[in-house]
Amino acid sequence: MANPNLIGTTTIFGNTGYLLPSVTTAGQVNWTHNGTTALTGLTPAAGSVNKINSIIVTNVTGTNASLYVSIANNPTWGSGTAYYIAYNITVPPTSSIIVIDRTNCFYVTENQSVGVQSGTASALVFVASFEVIT
Repeated sequence: MANPNLIGTTTIFGNTGYLLPSVTTAGQVNWTHNGTTALTGLTPAAGSVNKINSIIVTNVTGTNASLYVSIANNPTWGSGTAYYIAYNITVPPTSSIIVIDRTNCFYVTENQSVGVQSGTASALVFVASFEVIT
């Protein structure tokens, strides 16, 4: 698994992915980006790296909901160890929380994945802005 040298970057593509967990199971990873394309765990393609610039979480219900965001050391989130970036944070009704922004962005390599969890099914929308760097 390659980890590209960022000095030798040839392309940078901006993307936005979103995920609305319909269950409360940990490690929801089926992000959608570019309208219809699935991207499991925000894991990049071979020979590239994804720079996660922001993750914003919005509660679309009228009750509190808890959020969890983690990065795993495996491209298949459930097969690796999860390291929490955000753990059991309450999102008030009809509100948004910025979990990641440009001041604390991070990279996801081919051997990592990002998983999220909502404490209430279909309550939280996770939106990630990221760059695919090759």
